[in-house]
Amino acid sequence: MDHIRAQKHHGPTTLDNLCWSCAQCNAAKGPNIAGYDPVGGKLSVLFNPRAQEWSEHFSWDEALLIGHTPEGRTTIDVLNINARDRVEHRSLLLASDSF
Repeated sequence: MDHIRAQKHHGPTTLDNLCWSCAQCNAAKGPNIAGYDPVGGKLSVLFNPRAQEWSEHFSWDEALLIGHTPEGRTTIDVLNINARDRVEHRSLLLASDSF
């Protein structure tokens, strides 16, 4: 369980501000609420799963997560979602029909 807006930034411990997160994403996100869009180079907030539609910001290309908006691309970048080992792991899960 992770705070969407970190307690450090006055994020409350309420259901509206909590989401499930894997340990790697949680550690990578830390207290970040923004990052730089790797395509546009501009500061962008991270995707908020409580306030935004996942399908508007992301899609899958096999095991690779694709960001379609600055928020999506920035979230993928800051959380290191497409790190080689993570994509390889998802590929193995897809090949085994476990994903």
